[in-house]
Amino acid sequence: MSKTYVHQSIARAVADHGVTTLFGLMGDANLFLVDSYVRECGGAFIPAAHEGSSVLGALAFAHVSGKVGVATVTHGPALTNCTTALTEGVRGLTPMVLLAGDTPVGNPRHMQSIDQRELVKATGAGFEQLRAPQTASRDVARAFYRAQVERRPIVLNMPADFMWQQVTHEKHVLDVFTAPGGVAEGDTLDQAIGMIASARRPIILAGGGAVDAKAQIVRLADRLEAPLATTLKAKGLFNDHPYNMDIFGTLSTPAAYDLIAQSDCILCFGAGLHNFTTDQGKLMTGKRIIQVDVAPDAIGNSVHPDAALIADAGLTADTILWWLNEAEIAPSGFTRELDGVALTEHPVGSTRTAEGCINFVAALERLEKVFPENRILVTDGGRFMTEVWCRISVPDPRSNVVTANFGAIGQGLQEAIGACLAAPDRPVALFTGDGGFMMGGINEFNTAVRMGLNLTVIVANDSAYGAEHIQFLDRKMDPGLSMFEWPSFAETATALGGVGIEVTSMDELEAALQKLDGVKVPALIELKLDPMDVPRMRI
Repeated sequence: MSKTYVHQSIARAVADHGVTTLFGLMGDANLFLVDSYVRECGGAFIPAAHEGSSVLGALAFAHVSGKVGVATVTHGPALTNCTTALTEGVRGLTPMVLLAGDTPVGNPRHMQSIDQRELVKATGAGFEQLRAPQTASRDVARAFYRAQVERRPIVLNMPADFMWQQVTHEKHVLDVFTAPGGVAEGDTLDQAIGMIASARRPIILAGGGAVDAKAQIVRLADRLEAPLATTLKAKGLFNDHPYNMDIFGTLSTPAAYDLIAQSDCILCFGAGLHNFTTDQGKLMTGKRIIQVDVAPDAIGNSVHPDAALIADAGLTADTILWWLNEAEIAPSGFTRELDGVALTEHPVGSTRTAEGCINFVAALERLEKVFPENRILVTDGGRFMTEVWCRISVPDPRSNVVTANFGAIGQGLQEAIGACLAAPDRPVALFTGDGGFMMGGINEFNTAVRMGLNLTVIVANDSAYGAEHIQFLDRKMDPGLSMFEWPSFAETATALGGVGIEVTSMDELEAALQKLDGVKVPALIELKLDPMDVPRMRI
């Protein structure tokens, strides 16, 4: 074992965990680490224009790839620039490691010094201190382990004055089973099975915590003759099932919403049951609710279930199925009453809009048909997003990247970059608003160009901050303060090295799609929308 410097040991420790892509922005405390990772470990470094973008890129990379995302920034203001992105990762339950430099231990009055532990704590992310030069590889391994089992970002805090100290590098990977969850048993299980067995109109709801249990949940649904629904985070999980209801809650189709109202039992796997899923609790009233989750803190946050099982989703589904068969419980017959096609059809309504603008719903319906089926969908925050979630399909949950876990706008393009790099052979479609693109898109569009990514950006440009525009209108107030005269996003995209096209009608949309066919650089379609005619958010 040869002597090496700490920055080299950290880079090797990251590579020891199978990391091939590192997002980041270099500074005093991490530039030598990045250099070692690229030159000595053969890793790819994705340089962002803003530190928060590095974290967001790593979050999307983790979601799409199923691996731990990794980013690096330097100290002080670099880390403060990451606070919104770290909170997004915490709320999204995303395993990610941020290698954050810290000012030298020997210089407590350093200009960029800040209490980084307290800063990270405020975001909800985990904090892991690099304890000493000799423990570098062990501390990296601990950060990766925690990211996996805690399902959140972990910040590894690295003092800058450690980086050029010599150590002996040793490979350390905490080889621990990271998918805990037992088999449900006992009186609560008996009560849950009794509720399910007596239900005449049961529905099975799967959330992001159950995407790996698809096969077991489908077997149970078929045995019960129960339709299947998902939360937004599990969108696409049951695409191929004849009684797929798609998203459960405020994003449901009218037919699915009515069906939920008729049901008498909801069996929930890995779903947090927040207010949007339950429509402020209205959809759960008068029903038996059974909630299955490996996370104890997911139980009872907004809806109190009649039976709660802290257990693995797939094992629990199999256990329930076994007992139903043992007791020879008859199927409910619920799906025999249903029109499976109608359950996933959202009405289009009028396609008329103001002169010089394109109807947003009509544009979405057309884009749904022309985007490749193996697409990855990324949505920024804004009032446009719920129509996108309802009308643009995805092949599976990992292909649906939601950037609104913290309710922030301006995070979409950064996460789209991470999605592109996690699946370079697949097309990525980002839907963003004008405010979100101005806030976080322009500064990273050229990053996508530099990396040569297979990315199409759809900007829903209503020249307004939509949520605020609606509130002014609802109170019969002048919405002028919410209105903006932005520059041409299409021209900006072209100037940044991509291809941008402004669209004001369906004919122009068709022409744009033809023009962009075969384009090898990131493309942007700017949809000019009437701010008075953008559909309301379905939340």
